[in-house]
Amino acid sequence: MPVTAVWECRGMISPQSLSEADRRLVARWAADCAERVLAIFESEAPADDRPRDAIARTRAFARGELDAAGEITRRFVAGRAATAATVPAAVAAARAAAQAAGVAHMGAHALGAATYAARAAGLADSDQAAATADETRWQIAHMSDAVRAALKKLPPLGEDSAGPLGPGLLASGDLASNIRMIQDELARD
Repeated sequence: MPVTAVWECRGMISPQSLSEADRRLVARWAADCAERVLAIFESEAPADDRPRDAIARTRAFARGELDAAGEITRRFVAGRAATAATVPAAVAAARAAAQAAGVAHMGAHALGAATYAARAAGLADSDQAAATADETRWQIAHMSDAVRAALKKLPPLGEDSAGPLGPGLLASGDLASNIRMIQDELARD
């Protein structure tokens, strides 16, 4: 049974879930965001292929080659790769891949992938603020109309506690600023 159907049967559907069709759309974009900073992780942990595998699996999910249920059980694998890194930019890059993998479970993780990728890009650059802003602008510019429409269905950061856009890590500091930048841009459409 599709995950959204399970949530609906239990009366617990979250607006952060998105339909499976929308999750497949935003998964490709999330994988693109995470892949842009993958080299930052791989330069520190070249033998650890968990983030690369997570991005490949996210792309396979986007193409309809993998089902949501199978990917839900694997979504934490790339996140564990963050413990293999000590450089903050590499940790953020691994988390970007993990968030991309989480899109199969909940569409809001796409914004997590983007914001961790922006953090990684910023931390890897001597001009952190400019690099973070540049990465976020790239992410916005590389959204298809369909991805934009799907991401617009997500609640604003902090308005719904049932998912990654709730009161957790993504709702504070630079991660929150990056997500708000994306959501503000989407609101202007």
